[in-house]
Amino acid sequence: MQETRKLEDYLTPRPKPKGIDVLCGLKHFAIITYAVPEERFEGLFPERFQLDTVEVAGQRMGLVSVVPFIDVDFTSAVFPFPKFTMGQTNYRIYIIDTETGERCVWFLGTTLDSWTLLVPRLLWNLPWHAGKVRFDCHLNKTTGLYEKYTMETSSSWAEASVELVQSEFDELEFPGFPDVESALVYLTHPLAGFYFRRDNRLGTYRVWHKALQVKPAKLKSANFKLLSNLGIVQESEQKSPYSVLIEPINEFTIYLPPAVIR
Repeated sequence: MQETRKLEDYLTPRPKPKGIDVLCGLKHFAIITYAVPEERFEGLFPERFQLDTVEVAGQRMGLVSVVPFIDVDFTSAVFPFPKFTMGQTNYRIYIIDTETGERCVWFLGTTLDSWTLLVPRLLWNLPWHAGKVRFDCHLNKTTGLYEKYTMETSSSWAEASVELVQSEFDELEFPGFPDVESALVYLTHPLAGFYFRRDNRLGTYRVWHKALQVKPAKLKSANFKLLSNLGIVQESEQKSPYSVLIEPINEFTIYLPPAVIR
């Protein structure tokens, strides 16, 4: 059983942006999470990091999330700057940094639908890849729930498609956690990410955001080629997620440039 967590213990004042830090809204923000046996994650990240496992039906499982959204008003957090809009999908594993004890995420990579991909990919060697991302969503403004949510990504690295739907009868259920709040802290509030850069060096970055106001959803269909190609979540298993969460829009501050650890 995961430990009890209170969100108030993890909320911090926003570090003052400076330099090239970025502010952006994330629209149609979804977190589609799968629980799979921990051995499937072997070799994906350095020994410095430990898989943050959850016990589900008596078995230790690791959690991996697919996070699609549209960057809206992506701009400098400090200076007047043009604003960009672009589709994006992140793939992340929940881990613990054993050097600091911080719960964070390991990024497998990102698909981005924008020419601005050249900056993170070439300047900072981030594991970001080109993809044509298409959203078709309808949010009921009265209920605040999605009547339709589809995302498709055409990409040689991580082709993907997902269809979600919400209703007032959806419930928040998180096996392996003592309560809903503890699970939401785990799933929605890691502020540090690590990854292998394209030159195989270890990189990291940090973000900041307020408490996310996510609501549960149901998955109607999904096909995430990256997860099946890596052997993390087989195609047949992708129909049965651990959880699905959606927030229509939120705001993140991204602190740049990313750091190189070694």
